[in-house]
Order: sequence, then C-alpha cells, then structure tokens
Amino acid sequence: MDEIISFVESLGGVLTLRPVPGDGSPEISWGDVFFYYAPDGVVPTRTQPFATIVTKNYPDDEASRLDRPDTFRVNISAGKDDFVRWTGHAPREPDTADADPSALDTVFAHPVYGALSWLAVLNPGPRTGAATQELLRAAHRVARSRNERRAGHTTT
Repeated sequence: MDEIISFVESLGGVLTLRPVPGDGSPEISWGDVFFYYAPDGVVPTRTQPFATIVTKNYPDDEASRLDRPDTFRVNISAGKDDFVRWTGHAPREPDTADADPSALDTVFAHPVYGALSWLAVLNPGPRTGAATQELLRAAHRVARSRNERRAGHTTT
C-alpha cells in the first residue's frame, strides 16, 4: 500500500488525504487514502478523488471481502475507454464475465462504482502492478486536465 501511495504522490500535484481520528473526518474513512489532483494543496470543490485505497468493507460494499487480514483495494476513476479495455463491457452494461470482486491481483469493475467507469484491484501484485500504475497515471492525467480546464488553462 505504501508503494502505491508513493507512486501516486510522485505524479505531481497530488493531495493525499489519510483520515485519522480527531481530524473531523467520518470514522468509517479512517485508515483509507484519497487522492486528489490539487497542486495548491486544497481539496477541490465539486470533484471526487481520482483514486482511493480502502482497507475495510463499507456499507453495501462487502463484495471484495476487505475484512480479510492485510487486504486493501485500489479504486481508480478509469474513464470509459480504459474501463471497456479492462472489463470487456461498457460501464453500465452487465459483467458477463462474472469477475470476482474478491480476487486478489486482478483488475475488475468496482463493485459499487463500476457504472461510473471505476476499476478496482485488490492487493496489486505481479499480474496487475504495472496495469495499476498505468491506470493511476491515466486517472491523474484526466484529473489534472479537468483541474486546468476549470482554472482556465490548457493542457500541454
């Protein structure tokens, strides 16, 4: 997990939020990690993180079985093209491959936010490490472009 955090932070302009007791964040988020493109260090308004790491089950999101020891899930706002490339179907279409959202080291449609083009990987390893980095790089690039458009700049 620390390797993934370091990788994402190395992309530049990333604000990493790691909620802990006493910081005003909801208890359920404690121990998780949220990545925003925010070169000014301020959480952007009207936007979601471009990636997260969760370490536990959330209500209505137990399919990945994050209650297992040392299990975490990287969630990535992949965009439609990468989503289709990795799942073989459009975000709002059913998953006919019946991907197992509890399988380790496998890219799959996020069990809750797949319809919004989010992908997920449990404990990225030898099979998905490079793909996870590629997807995180692409999500960061999209978040950066969105930020620059909102600020009235163009991406080079």
